[in-house]
Amino acid sequence: MNQLLNILCKGLSLVLYPMLVPTYGMALFCAALSRSIYPLPAGYGVIVCTATLVFTCLIPLGMILMLKKRGVIDSIYLTERSQRTRPYLYSIAGFAVWCFFAGYTLHAPLYLLWTAIGSTAAIAIVAAVNIYWKISAHLCAMGGLTGGILSFGMATGTWPTVTLGATLLTSLLLMFARIRLGAHSPEQTVAGYITGLACTTVPNLIIYA
Repeated sequence: MNQLLNILCKGLSLVLYPMLVPTYGMALFCAALSRSIYPLPAGYGVIVCTATLVFTCLIPLGMILMLKKRGVIDSIYLTERSQRTRPYLYSIAGFAVWCFFAGYTLHAPLYLLWTAIGSTAAIAIVAAVNIYWKISAHLCAMGGLTGGILSFGMATGTWPTVTLGATLLTSLLLMFARIRLGAHSPEQTVAGYITGLACTTVPNLIIYA
């Protein structure tokens, strides 16, 4: 039973790998949240999701795999705090390009652009905190996704309660998984979640409050 539970926790951690979560968020925006609010041009969703996947996942992950191959890091999960700084810098660079692409090429809605900028800021904060204390990047990503959904509600007045509830439940399950696997303490998971949530919510709260 314990072995099965550990396998499920590892599977959830892999599916919700921090670099994949922004693509999930964009797919959610394009496929569900925006359809009745922002009519999207043909092919826009494919371009948005592909660009997000490339800039926030494939490029940073490629650099991480290169570091692993060279023996600089032990695992793509970056379980050692001392090995996280360089991968975080690669992620920040990828996210920054993603923000520029979303704003100046795709002309993304303002709330979505600020969510992307907030996500980039969250990674920078996690990278800085990581110098002194390990913090959960997995939960930071889920906090950012939750903040994106809340920002959508603030910007449009349409609150996707089912989607928000499912995201909160998934975040709790992921929190349990990371603690169960010994990757983080409860405090580190909560700190990660709050960081992601605050960075993506506060800018939009200031604009739309």
